[in-house]
Amino acid sequence: MKVIDGGITSAKGFYAAGLYAGIKKKKKDIAIIYTKDIANMAGTFTTNNVKAAPVLWNQKLINEFGQGHAIVVNSGVANACTGEIGVVNNKSMAGFVASGLNIDINSVYVASTGVIGKQLPMDIIEEGVKNLIPTLKDDRDSAIDAAEAIMTTDTYKKEIAVEIEIQGKTVTIGAIAKGSGMIHPNMATMLGFITTDCAISKEMIKEVLSSSVSDSYNMVSVDGDTSTNDMVLMMANGLAGNVEITEKNDDYYTFLDALNYINIHLSKAIAADGEGATKLLEINVEGAKTKEQAVALAKSVVGSSLVKTAIYGEDANWGRIICAMGYADTIFNPDDVTVYFETEIGSIKIVENGMGTGYSEEEATAILGDKYIKLNIFLQEGSEKATAWGCDLSYDYVKINADYRT
Repeated sequence: MKVIDGGITSAKGFYAAGLYAGIKKKKKDIAIIYTKDIANMAGTFTTNNVKAAPVLWNQKLINEFGQGHAIVVNSGVANACTGEIGVVNNKSMAGFVASGLNIDINSVYVASTGVIGKQLPMDIIEEGVKNLIPTLKDDRDSAIDAAEAIMTTDTYKKEIAVEIEIQGKTVTIGAIAKGSGMIHPNMATMLGFITTDCAISKEMIKEVLSSSVSDSYNMVSVDGDTSTNDMVLMMANGLAGNVEITEKNDDYYTFLDALNYINIHLSKAIAADGEGATKLLEINVEGAKTKEQAVALAKSVVGSSLVKTAIYGEDANWGRIICAMGYADTIFNPDDVTVYFETEIGSIKIVENGMGTGYSEEEATAILGDKYIKLNIFLQEGSEKATAWGCDLSYDYVKINADYRT
């Protein structure tokens, strides 16, 4: 696998554009991703019972058709909790793109992110789509424009592209994502869009995306809130020329490994860019009896506000870690738990067999002064493991969310 300088337009046949339409006060706020060749589609969506109009629209398209030509995304207004008007507006947004590109409306997927409860400004969106379509290109700048247009409180764009070889053919996967706040497993305020020129069947693209999301986006927590709008959409147009992947063979797993790399990279970028965050936190659980046990423990620790605040304060308060493990939806033996903090500065064992080690507080504080902190938890119950990502919880998180609409 080779990481390349690219993004959503790196795979053959994909075009993108992003611009400022006027939905937000001044930053880019609408984007389109497009392929002339019909693409097989897969999607994963928020687990929140309150689902925004675009989530419901896309779920219907995935279930009924499983193919598409375009994705249109706006930022600034979520089109969630907007009633029947929101449903109509969502369909109209797809219709603007379908009309402009001369494609079937059922091949246009929609995503929205921003303030909940506001109606989309349809006149602005219609004009924005009209201005976007002539600017669709497959170059680097267009990919960057699209990545920037989907951002809300993000402080930087999130994109990546890789190349792999399948059956002697070069296959490219490119992706962009956004996410900063209201992020908690499973699938929170994250939007992720993945394009590939790999030839892969409808069944296998759904399988590979679901598998990858379970170990990446669904293992991220910033603030414990699960959004109404989250989704990851993946498009595969087959232009790489490989023989279509129709089963879980070596080609499937080669593709899955590359997709995991992309989604984990973006998940970590989202966690590191958590609202007000100063540190990226990685929770590694090893030695679990089952995968489910490892996942439950990792998610519980990464989602703990008390753990997050301790990390912000560079305080090795290990009691909070054990406590968070204790209320996870799983059973384990606390007397078998060992915990380390690890950064580029060094590593320190703070818990062994469920008890404090008498470590140096000064050394622990120094290690926690780094920006990327790994919290490694070892059980003695099996060979399964899981990793989750999050961030610290700072004063700035409250400031950002206290005046989000103002």
